[in-house]
Amino acid sequence: MPRISGKNVILGVTGGIAAYKACELTRRLINENASVQVIMTNNAKKFISPLTFQTLSKKRVAMEVFDLEWESEIGHISLADSADLLVVAPASANLIGKAASGIADDLLTTVLMAVRAPVMICPAMNVNMYNNPIVQGNIEKLRKHRFIIVEPAEGDLACGYEGKGRLPDPNEIIEEIERAFSAKDLRHEKILVTAGATREFVDSVRFLSNPSSGKMGYALAREGWMRGADVVLVSGKAGLLPPRGVNLINVVSVSDMYEAVMSNLDWATIVIKAAAVGDYTPAHTFQGKLKKSSREMMLELKKTVDILSEVGKKKNGRVVVGFAAEVENVVENALEKLRKKNADLIVANDVSKPGSGFGEDTNIVYFVDKWGKVDEFSLMTKAEIAQRVYDKIIDIRAIQESEVKSQKRNF
Repeated sequence: MPRISGKNVILGVTGGIAAYKACELTRRLINENASVQVIMTNNAKKFISPLTFQTLSKKRVAMEVFDLEWESEIGHISLADSADLLVVAPASANLIGKAASGIADDLLTTVLMAVRAPVMICPAMNVNMYNNPIVQGNIEKLRKHRFIIVEPAEGDLACGYEGKGRLPDPNEIIEEIERAFSAKDLRHEKILVTAGATREFVDSVRFLSNPSSGKMGYALAREGWMRGADVVLVSGKAGLLPPRGVNLINVVSVSDMYEAVMSNLDWATIVIKAAAVGDYTPAHTFQGKLKKSSREMMLELKKTVDILSEVGKKKNGRVVVGFAAEVENVVENALEKLRKKNADLIVANDVSKPGSGFGEDTNIVYFVDKWGKVDEFSLMTKAEIAQRVYDKIIDIRAIQESEVKSQKRNF
């Protein structure tokens, strides 16, 4: 069930060319089964008609503090009390200044002063206005008061300038809204995730690889960020857009991935190895392109470094999770891998089953933990599996802490 479903979202729209994007944002929220109440400022009405938002939200747009009909139906205090989240998109420099100074001279700012739900501010303006130290100071003041600030995007602006000031794509704002509704039970964690397929080059144009899409690893990185963690994603070939809020490190070969993982290992409190890493690499890489000939060719291979094993040797209290793609004896092979790699959890799936192979959006997985407990899950999306993985990690943390306390008592 999407985190946004069933939530009451107030969407404040201020004057600016980016107001048109608020229409798509409204549509997306409605598609996520949220209830959306739009509040428009007088300047916003100069850029887009209230009828547009009314049509999309199926609710009358709120605009005036002293609208007697509106006040008799809801009132600005009741409007504020009904919110699970208040989002201002776009948020002008004027609105940001008023909010930072506690000014309430229209309906939107009055609701802002009265609301007890989280508030998300999405600035959109000319780059010079955005960089103005007064505006930046106001944004920092709002941050200190725990307002959620969604940084504007960079690019061509409607005013003809280029730089930071564009309202982010509605999909990105939806991501931020979903994160606002997520439990922050991983907020103290630093998570290192690997994803995608490695490539081991035979010559300059040919390589050994596998069909991994990276979808599982990217889902894990996204879910970690959603739940408040700092996340580093080390990715081989994936062809996916990087999850919002995640530090992405692109790599090619197993040795590249090993270097990236080990250089971030001391930082991490959780390591999740979801990448499809090659077990072998050519003993010699040929420069240029090998030409086809009438003779047979033997390709000599050597083992690659076992990244999960190396991480397992240096656990130092961090939780280590590995993934295993199997075609037979799934649980038995997962248990063996767990012991050999010194992992806390192995997530195994039978890639020969329908809906559970490489590149699929779903998986059928088994969780095998270091205490020998096996959990089998039916077909789920990779996003759902990512949620279950972190739920399991939290359980592992609790057991480990209980064991440490028990040892201290016995000592």
